[in-house]
Amino acid sequence: MNLFGNYSFGLIPMVIALVHFMRRRPDNYWLWIIMVGGGVGAMAYIVMEVLPDIGLLRQSFQVFSHRKRITRLEAIVLDNPSAGNYEELADLYVEQGKFLRAKECYDRAISSRTDSPDPFYRRALCELALNDFANAVTDLERVNKMDRNYDYQRAAGLLAYAWAKSGHEDRAAVLFEQITQTSTLSETQYHYALFLAEKGEMAGARQWAQSLAAHAMTLTLMGRRIPLRLVHQVRMFFLGK
Repeated sequence: MNLFGNYSFGLIPMVIALVHFMRRRPDNYWLWIIMVGGGVGAMAYIVMEVLPDIGLLRQSFQVFSHRKRITRLEAIVLDNPSAGNYEELADLYVEQGKFLRAKECYDRAISSRTDSPDPFYRRALCELALNDFANAVTDLERVNKMDRNYDYQRAAGLLAYAWAKSGHEDRAAVLFEQITQTSTLSETQYHYALFLAEKGEMAGARQWAQSLAAHAMTLTLMGRRIPLRLVHQVRMFFLGK
C-alpha cells in the first residue's frame, strides 16, 4: 500500500505520531485515527498536534536566548551604563514579564534630553502592569503630547484608561469618546466598556461589548486573532455568556 493505505510508506509518519502521542498524551481519539488511518491519519495528527509543538519549541529557544542576552546585558551595564543598553535590557525584561525591573531600567535610560516618546511609552506599559496609574498618566501625557496617534492611538487609549483609574473621570470620558471615533483597537473598546460600566452606564457598556465581540468574530474569519482574555471577559461581564 502507499501513503493512502494503512501502513507501508505511512510507517515513518506513524512512528513519529505514536512517539509524540505517548509523550504528550493528547485526546485519545487521535490514537484511533493514527492506527486506523495509517499514513493519512498519522499525517493529520502531525499537522494538528506535532507542528504546533515545533512553534512552542522555537519559542522555548527564544526564551533561552533572551535569558542569555539578559545575563550578558546585566554585566554590560555595570561597565557601560548607556541609555541604549538599559533600554534593550528593559525590553527583554518586559518580554519576560518582569515589569518592575523593566521600569527600573527605563528610569535609568530616560534623561532630561530624551526626546523620543518610545521609552516613556514603554515605561508607562510597565507602570500599568504594576497598577501604578499615577506615574503611567505622567508618561502617557508626555507621549500623547509628542504624538497623539502614537502606536496607532493605543497610547491615547491607555491614557484615557489611566485617567479613569486615577480618578480623572471627566478627562477620561472626553478622550475615550474622541479615540473610539477613529480607533478600532479591541483593548481601547474593552477599557471604554469597563469605564462605562463602572459609571453605571450599562446600556453603553453593552453596546461597546457587543461591538468588540463582533469585531472578534470578524478578525477570526479573516484568519486573525483577538486576545482571548478580552473576549472571555466581555462575554462574562457584559453579555452574560
